[in-house]
Amino acid sequence: MNEQSSDLRETVRRRYAAAATTVAEGAAACCGSGPTSVEVDESFGSGLYDADERAGLPAEAVAASLGCGNPTAVAELREGDRVLDLGSGGGIDVLLSARRVGPTGKAYGLDMTEEMLALALANAEKAGAGNVEFLKGTIEAIPLPANTIDVVISNCVINLSVDKPAVFTEMFRVLRPGGRVGISDVVADDALTSAQRAERGDHVGCIAGALSFAEYRAGLEAAGFTDVEITPTHAVADGMRSAIVRATKATGPDAPAARTADGSCCGVSACCTPAEEAVDPAVGVDEAKSAAGCGCTS
Repeated sequence: MNEQSSDLRETVRRRYAAAATTVAEGAAACCGSGPTSVEVDESFGSGLYDADERAGLPAEAVAASLGCGNPTAVAELREGDRVLDLGSGGGIDVLLSARRVGPTGKAYGLDMTEEMLALALANAEKAGAGNVEFLKGTIEAIPLPANTIDVVISNCVINLSVDKPAVFTEMFRVLRPGGRVGISDVVADDALTSAQRAERGDHVGCIAGALSFAEYRAGLEAAGFTDVEITPTHAVADGMRSAIVRATKATGPDAPAARTADGSCCGVSACCTPAEEAVDPAVGVDEAKSAAGCGCTS
């Protein structure tokens, strides 16, 4: 990661750490761009959840909701599913997911911010949620094994990433074959340039880092996803929209292979050709493919 990307990630971490501290001290994360706030208006936050969903959740989990949608409402969660929430913040989507998947399922939350993780753990304890687990890490390097998750959700976090191809690759890796994506994110109209997106808001405010509709689709497909659907829901700025993003990790021998950011395929170079070999010389080709959940196994 270059210095600029490292600085940007640290800026994001600091802003969301401050928001968690504000909530933990008894105040809602508020609008604006001050040092202890995150930019939230009617396009973001807990108002995007139905009152029935918010009922019974700890007040701190609701107050810390900073997303641009409600991914649990669109992810088609089922009893027994194992769900991963990328950038889980105060835990609202993890707790809602835990309700939906029931005691035979499990909801994981992943966040890089110590303060948000502490808040989420406290919220899970207040909610009495026994089927949740919070993990510290980045969404570009998910600390879970391959092929272990049924559904990946996220709420206005992928646009904050400094390496979105890595995020898409990691999502594909941890999903089991047949697994699916149901996320909310800010997406830019295809006509907007990167400079024009930056004019509409900063990176931490979930605007400048947003991909266009075409870029989002291409990124997911490059990672190996199929059945990609990106459906806009409401405007968050001129030419910028909250959108529901769905995709599937296909099953069977015809499933596309996962591709990493450097162009290798599921841990194998020259995948599915006579010249293929494992990127890691310590493992064999079949082992590398199996570990990565590659659909191309012959």
